[in-house]
Amino acid sequence: MSNKNKVAGASSSSFSGKWEQDAPTTLLPKLRFPEFRGDDGWKIVEVGDVFQVTRGEVLSMKLVQQEQTESNPYPVYSSQTKNNGLSGFYSDYIFADAITWTTDGANAGDVNYRSDKFYCTNVCGVLLSSNGSANTCVAALINNVARKYVSYVGNPKLMNGVMSKIPIPLPSLPEQQKIAECLSSVDELISAQARKVSALKTHKKGLMQQLFPRVAGASSSKASANREQDAPATVKTQPRLRFPEFQNAGEWEEKALAEIVEVASGQVDPTKPPYCDFPQIGSENIESNTGKLVNVKSAGDKGVISGNYAFDENDVLYSKIRPALNKVAAPAFKGICSADIYPIRPANGGIQRSYLLYLLLSPKFLEYAIRNSERGKIPKINRDGLLTYKSLIPSLAEQQRIADCLTSLDALISAETQKHEALKTHKKGLMQQLFPSPDAQQIST
Repeated sequence: MSNKNKVAGASSSSFSGKWEQDAPTTLLPKLRFPEFRGDDGWKIVEVGDVFQVTRGEVLSMKLVQQEQTESNPYPVYSSQTKNNGLSGFYSDYIFADAITWTTDGANAGDVNYRSDKFYCTNVCGVLLSSNGSANTCVAALINNVARKYVSYVGNPKLMNGVMSKIPIPLPSLPEQQKIAECLSSVDELISAQARKVSALKTHKKGLMQQLFPRVAGASSSKASANREQDAPATVKTQPRLRFPEFQNAGEWEEKALAEIVEVASGQVDPTKPPYCDFPQIGSENIESNTGKLVNVKSAGDKGVISGNYAFDENDVLYSKIRPALNKVAAPAFKGICSADIYPIRPANGGIQRSYLLYLLLSPKFLEYAIRNSERGKIPKINRDGLLTYKSLIPSLAEQQRIADCLTSLDALISAETQKHEALKTHKKGLMQQLFPSPDAQQIST
């Protein structure tokens, strides 16, 4: 490995941070494992005192791909973790057990530890140690303070010379290892919970494909398509999956949305009472694919001045712009919404509101909306395109059963997502206890 980029102990004209003369030389964390409670405080060192500070090289994808397909399938680490547009690789730049950070761009200063062997592009810095100090614990310690040293003159940067001078409180190697093992176990829990949430979302998507209708006997094969074309006109359509109590309940009936819903018309002034005090929903307040509302504020608080539609608890809100984002919600309150959103209300007793929500969120409607959106700078589906959509509709009782099933699954996904967020919050709080506060370091910049 070349040492040409080593800058341990080097000074940098771009670095302006320094220790105060009366700054502490050691620090103690608030929380310490029992076997280390009688030990001395953590010694404050500069990153360059402990690590060889280097960086990656511009990579040749031909060589990288060759290595990835042979005995050493090393991944490529870059600020975007993509392999595109790379050239000019030097083969000795394969790292292992190293701390990496993004040297420039929006993510400048993001620090991570990698135990595997990997390539590294020239937009990433690398910290190499000879004594085992490259670990999850030390990476987190550096990450705790690295952002304070990013230069925001022009493109954000955290270059090698600055990184080498960053001060960190460093425990002994045994204590580092204990902390690293603790954080790794928490990370494993977080990853397992994330996989659980992802699996539930995938299950929901698959379930909706089963619960919403398809042509009876439909297949992707040409032979099946021919059989369907030759079938009698009396052939009906069915969903792939039906609840037991509705197995013999009869066929679903095809209807256009225009037959069973109404779309709001006539706008209100959001600057005047009572509408200025109503919750105001814009497309940015609806989470894609989930129907969840986020960061809702009143029209007055948001400073909305353009015409809006009024809605209440009987409406489903559908964002007509960028239909690929699949933004649909059913608020449990009265409010107003952006003119880019259609308030859609069940009509003529043909559809349940809860079923309408999931119908508009369904993969089949999403595909239709994308296919039928106007191709301007901002794709959108117009009112006629929306109302022309045809779907097979079951009885109101079966609609409710399907909606109840999907609602319960959404509740489970929400609960598991909250557990995931709680684990991440727990890790953040744990790190605040395990690591001395950067604020206690009296860094002057």
